[in-house]
Amino acid sequence: MSKHKKIDKPELKDGKGKPIMELKVYSAFKSYFDDMAYSVSAVNHTGPFDILPRHHNFMTLIKSGEIKVTAPSGDQSIVVNQGLMHVKADRVVVFLDT
Repeated sequence: MSKHKKIDKPELKDGKGKPIMELKVYSAFKSYFDDMAYSVSAVNHTGPFDILPRHHNFMTLIKSGEIKVTAPSGDQSIVVNQGLMHVKADRVVVFLDT
């Protein structure tokens, strides 16, 4: 019987040691954000939610409103009609229908 050990991916951190994650927000014709972020907030069918570094794998449809990004490069709000968010291993991808 072989024993398998789970190997965790090292946590991403900014220059000050604060946890960060990769975030890409785009539509078919435009890239809205493609950089490192501290957090991303949006609204799905159950209400507002936040994604932080080390979040569990997650996929959801995003409702009309704003996506709020907190990032080392500066905070940003992106107005959206609807979208799809996928979170896995400190990488968040949001595809918008905007």
